[in-house]
Amino acid sequence: MGEAVCEAVQGAQDMHLAGRADPRLETSVEQALEGADVLVDFTQPDVALANALQAVDRGVHAVVGTTGFDPAPLKEAVEQPGAQAKAFLAPNFAIGAVLMMRFAAEAARHMAAAEIIELHREGKLDAPSGTAARTAQLMAAAAEGDPPPIHSVRLPGLVAHQEVILGDVGQTLSIRHDSISRESFMPGVLLAVRRVPALPEPFTVGLESLLF
Repeated sequence: MGEAVCEAVQGAQDMHLAGRADPRLETSVEQALEGADVLVDFTQPDVALANALQAVDRGVHAVVGTTGFDPAPLKEAVEQPGAQAKAFLAPNFAIGAVLMMRFAAEAARHMAAAEIIELHREGKLDAPSGTAARTAQLMAAAAEGDPPPIHSVRLPGLVAHQEVILGDVGQTLSIRHDSISRESFMPGVLLAVRRVPALPEPFTVGLESLLF
């Protein structure tokens, strides 16, 4: 994901890649923040929070795609009086996935029950995925009920996939999204990078807040 983001930024005419942090390249986040306006983090749950906090402490906006960590300290940091940086978190940057979540939330208002199946690569650390957890949260809010059960699958050959199956008397409805390559996330990432400085709130979750 990091390589894909760097390529997307380099290909955008209105952006400049200020730096990249990678332990394998012996480049730290602190070094990458020099001259940067926005930090994009696609790392791991055990380091994402520290990376984002380091950015906002230096007045650099944070766009975070890593899931599986508690973002409360980051929210507190950007909401402090005098804080100059904003934080944007999204469990999924694929526009199709955001539409899937929105459609599922709408359907949950009209169907009796639902379950979520999320499928990701074998190395994904968190289960359920942030996308599935966010979908369940949105569906519960829309239906004013309990969140639907989530089933997690981790297999080689997968990228990011999710299916929401809703059922009612004599019928079922399936809403599915498949990311077959990491390129699917790049339009959403670039949208977040462009929009994060002007967000009305210092802490924002979900790409849907930029689309709708």
